[in-house]
Amino acid sequence: MTDAPLRAELLLDREVPEELRRELVAAFEGLGAPPVRVRHTVDHRGAADIPWIVLASLPLQAFLTGLGAEAVKDAYEAFKGVVRRTARPEVREPRAEGAARPIVLQDASSGLDIVLEPDLPAEAYERLTTLDLAEFAVGPLHYDRDRGRWRSLLDEAAG
Repeated sequence: MTDAPLRAELLLDREVPEELRRELVAAFEGLGAPPVRVRHTVDHRGAADIPWIVLASLPLQAFLTGLGAEAVKDAYEAFKGVVRRTARPEVREPRAEGAARPIVLQDASSGLDIVLEPDLPAEAYERLTTLDLAEFAVGPLHYDRDRGRWRSLLDEAAG
């Protein structure tokens, strides 16, 4: 990891309840990337306008590299649980389409996105810790279950 401490910024959909907001903040703190700012989306946007439930912007390569460290193993397990719960928040008025929305990790410098769906298999998280973001020019990155790897369809189409 770098000498400078990791800092995250979180943008939450207004559907995220306060309890899950606290869990998200604690999860990022446990992984060494405490949020310096946590905001909610503006009220006039509809849920259909935003494909994600949480957008976390941070120095992504350093964050991913740190996830593989033994020291944060328990915190990483907690983070995966929060990803699953956050993508399917309990709200009084469920979304019309009823689909879960992912958490998106965004690299603060390049803007590259990694999409964390709530039902990712364990191997997706394992591969995430060794992912080299320099291999990708355009995102978003999604986990391809059939191929067992993270990929950017836009990079593949351009290349």
